[in-house]
Amino acid sequence: MTGQSACVPEEGAICINVGGFRRRLLSKRLSRFPETRLARLLRCRSKESILELCDDYNDSENEFYFDRNPALFPYVLHFYNTGRLHVMDELCIFSFSQEIEYWGIDELFLDSCCSGSYHCRKMEPEETDWDDMSEERSTTSSFDKILEFYNDAGKFDKQLLGSVRRRIWLMLDNPSYSIPTMVLGSIATMCMNSMSEFTLLDADGGPREDPRFEGVEHFGIGWFTLELLARFTVAPDLLHFFEHPLNLIDLVSILPFYLTLLMHLVVESGPALANLGRVAQVLRLMRVFRILKLARHSTGLRSLGATLKNSYKEIGLLLLYLAVGVSFFSVMAYTVEKEDNEGLNTIPASWWWATVSMTTVGYGDVVPGSVVGKLTASACILAGILVVVLPITLIFNKFSLYYKRQTQLETTFCISSNTR
Repeated sequence: MTGQSACVPEEGAICINVGGFRRRLLSKRLSRFPETRLARLLRCRSKESILELCDDYNDSENEFYFDRNPALFPYVLHFYNTGRLHVMDELCIFSFSQEIEYWGIDELFLDSCCSGSYHCRKMEPEETDWDDMSEERSTTSSFDKILEFYNDAGKFDKQLLGSVRRRIWLMLDNPSYSIPTMVLGSIATMCMNSMSEFTLLDADGGPREDPRFEGVEHFGIGWFTLELLARFTVAPDLLHFFEHPLNLIDLVSILPFYLTLLMHLVVESGPALANLGRVAQVLRLMRVFRILKLARHSTGLRSLGATLKNSYKEIGLLLLYLAVGVSFFSVMAYTVEKEDNEGLNTIPASWWWATVSMTTVGYGDVVPGSVVGKLTASACILAGILVVVLPITLIFNKFSLYYKRQTQLETTFCISSNTR
């Protein structure tokens, strides 16, 4: 079919004319990306709303006309066919950026093979190389997430009550859909329960649960359980539900309560109960994982998790620098202070002092006494500042980029939740 060929309308398809470049596009292919301009045309119910999105409309042939550059529209077609954006080196990058912005296509969809050169050409020349590399990795990672999101949302179309389940799923997985009141209340109850002011004693003088805190705990567990069951019920893919880290955190946060309850039901009394008491205490301590549930409601915590996941090289570099510095300065301190300082009389004992000094914590439990030892400690502290700051700067800037991308993903959630 040539660019000037007739565009014959078919059921479930619309005809597009971009500066004389005419094509027929399937509605189901456009609806995969509901926030784009062409997909929004499918939801128009009047000619006035149609003309808000295109330059002209032929009612008899159901053809939409756009006064745009026809040379760039094949890139838009390729995106709808494959779900990925590609850009050629000979194109003007700013013209291409304006074009995809007009069609409502986010730069997140740039494929990894093109995203690096695209952002390098678009960025200012004075930007550093690590910015380009981090932006490329961030874009690729965010593209994978957003494409996975649309693939999951499309699975509801063939399922029972798919439209209702999709809306519930979008609401439960949207970080901003509700305030984490129950999570914060449960954490506050756990902290207050450890305070002596709220400690109650039983007839034998042993500590027992405060009925008020116990009621809040049971209500919170019930809420978290219903939330997890609801999310599991409406999930588009039940087999891979617990592969998501946040779903695993939800399970781990309620599992200790039910395991403790099961232990008390199975073992009512006797020596076995005393032995299992320690296990129950460990399970109660596992309630601290409930704090991680805040990641479902916080874009910042999600960005932090993504940063740590994709910063293993920088973290490994940081640990390597620290290991080299600790080894070097611990030997120096041992050599200078071994005869007069009991805290630095062995190299392994000096490791603790060097670690505390390089990380600038400075507990003061072990300090050098001689002038040479103090000079060594000063050099250790200065080296620690340099060693720690350099990789952390890379990690911090990567976090900023991931936070920006996570915010864009959250916006996509909201748009899709409103349009579906």
